[in-house]
Amino acid sequence: MAEGEHDLRDVPARLRGRAESGAARTIRRPMNLREALAGYVLVTAIGAAMLADVAGAAADPASARTCGGEFSAWKAVVAAEATAAGVGGTGLDALAGAAVDPKVLERDRAQGVFSQSFIEFSRRMINDYRLKNGAANLRKHAEVFARAEREFGVPGPVITAFWALETDFGAVQGDFLTLNALVTLAHDCRRPELFRPQIVPLLTLIDRGVLPADVRGAWAGEIGQTQMLPTDYLLRGVDGDGDGRVDLRGSVADVIMTTANKILSRGWKAGQPWIREVRVPDDLPWEQTGRTNKLPVSQWSAWGVTERSGAPLGDGGGLSAGLVLPMGRKGPAFLTFDNYDIYLQWNQSAIYTLTAAHLAARFDGQPAYDPRDPEPGLSRDEMKQLQAKLVALGHDVGGIDGILGTKTREAVRTEQRRLGLAIDGWPTRAMLAML
Repeated sequence: MAEGEHDLRDVPARLRGRAESGAARTIRRPMNLREALAGYVLVTAIGAAMLADVAGAAADPASARTCGGEFSAWKAVVAAEATAAGVGGTGLDALAGAAVDPKVLERDRAQGVFSQSFIEFSRRMINDYRLKNGAANLRKHAEVFARAEREFGVPGPVITAFWALETDFGAVQGDFLTLNALVTLAHDCRRPELFRPQIVPLLTLIDRGVLPADVRGAWAGEIGQTQMLPTDYLLRGVDGDGDGRVDLRGSVADVIMTTANKILSRGWKAGQPWIREVRVPDDLPWEQTGRTNKLPVSQWSAWGVTERSGAPLGDGGGLSAGLVLPMGRKGPAFLTFDNYDIYLQWNQSAIYTLTAAHLAARFDGQPAYDPRDPEPGLSRDEMKQLQAKLVALGHDVGGIDGILGTKTREAVRTEQRRLGLAIDGWPTRAMLAML
């Protein structure tokens, strides 16, 4: 996954997220009320190795690195781990019938969509259908969204944006056999640390009868209307409709409450903003820009950054934010706050996260962003040329893939500084010619 910018699934089926960290919130109903005590004992038995969030390395690195080799022998090792974790006959039978799916590997290696610019991508993903149906769902399920915000502090527009982008409100949940997808990706040695920790939790859900053995979802192993990995389904599932089980495929209340719990578990700060569109001046200490360099809003204001309307920013309530320029200093501009970082734990693609955050702002009543007039970017072939030149100059760009990811942007900023250009992380043809 070059630079952490590739998603684990293709668009438009519907942009997935998964790089995750943080502790689970414990105020949730168990997936099956009759199995409450057994469930918590089982979670403890499985331990961090099986329930580690995907963004962190697996808590048991040796297990995560075990990949490749003869498939049946590899499955026997997984079966032993599952047995030790308390998985019974139903779950083990499902594992015995699991097979490698070549189509999953094809999808995993074909992810060119993230070579699009933010403007191209966001315009494609934020469409009239999603805006209209998102607003309708916020009204229709207002009571559940209000309950989710009371219990977990996550606003309805934030949840709804993920719901829209992931599956079009449950309409497109994926048609891959989830267990086959996970064993395929875990056995494959490209990124087993992302998928191996998900297998035993899925077998646990199957063994308990929460999910059928032939449950289907996305090619990268996510399930349900907001595309949960098995660890989140197992640990953060909330019975929102009170029927004694968690159904993330069919119950909207369960989907909303579970999604809020997942977002909270990544560190969401209740009552705080996530993104704010702004207008930048012609002159700015551009080297100070970027998501991770959070400065007081009052400092950005002092440097001439204003509201989109041109009104003063004020002090921002004492909060700090980074200034994100996805297409350089002449393109759209956003202040991103601590809560925006949660989006990157859901999905590591910068264009996905900015799109999801802006869509949430739209559902919250904000207008479409002003694209302004950015300098033309590079084609994918030109981006590969740029990356090759950056590598020759000693930079680590995470792979020559034609995608402007985190490492490529940082290398671009370094070279912009060397060349005396505005340090905004947006490579142009003029810069390419100068290298």
